[in-house]
Amino acid sequence: MEPRIADIARRIRALREDAEITPEQMADVAGVSAAEYAALEAGEADPTFTVLYRCAEKLGVDIVDLLTGEGPHLTGYSVVRAGGGLPLKRRAGFEYRHLAPTFRDKLAEPFLVTAPFSSVEQDAPISLSRHDGQELDYVISGQLKFAYEDHVEVLNPGDTVYYDSGRGHGMVATGGEPCTFLAIVLKDRDSESR
Repeated sequence: MEPRIADIARRIRALREDAEITPEQMADVAGVSAAEYAALEAGEADPTFTVLYRCAEKLGVDIVDLLTGEGPHLTGYSVVRAGGGLPLKRRAGFEYRHLAPTFRDKLAEPFLVTAPFSSVEQDAPISLSRHDGQELDYVISGQLKFAYEDHVEVLNPGDTVYYDSGRGHGMVATGGEPCTFLAIVLKDRDSESR
């Protein structure tokens, strides 16, 4: 079941208030304007993965807490069967499935991502985002046009890119069809001490 924007907004606001963090401080952490953050907390804006990830880190919770209202509870191991995982839509047309939503104290956030093909995006600049940590993307099917600051690479099935996600990065499907890839977002080493 897809998490509802209003529920996510309510959880973020409650956790922020409990932590005595101002909306302005959260906007700064999330990398958005105060007005954009206010719209997020009002449930009027769909937060991107980057915004959710940054909010979860600042609030000291797992991203799954923000999405579902339930903290992960498994330790040791967790299994997600084919087609399973926690579904998310955090960017227009992109579909994410969190592959370890019930595992507690994760060092990484693993996602199966499907990026839609859009002919409009092929010649446009790729929108870049940033979040603390590192990321690994492994292409399963289709082609992925990956931008890292001013570098652009086209990745094919079996190709992998590993990068510092604190620097500008973005991607779009290319080659005329959707692209499915495994994205593993590794947390910043220093986030535990914040």
